[in-house]
Amino acid sequence: MASRNSRLTVPEARGALEQFKNEVASSMNINLQQGYNGDISARDAGRIGGQMVKRMIEYAESNMQK
Repeated sequence: MASRNSRLTVPEARGALEQFKNEVASSMNINLQQGYNGDISARDAGRIGGQMVKRMIEYAESNMQK
């Protein structure tokens, strides 16, 4: 059973998030496959997620009105 917090606020963003995740992983030389990626290490999965958050924060900060 998925937790309530695992749902996307904007379900239409799923494709864009998947593409973003793949771009980040590729830039880190981590190979992701379409669909299930349970064979990658927890460390690599965490690095991908952390890098995604870092880039989203940088994007938001650079686009904030001053």
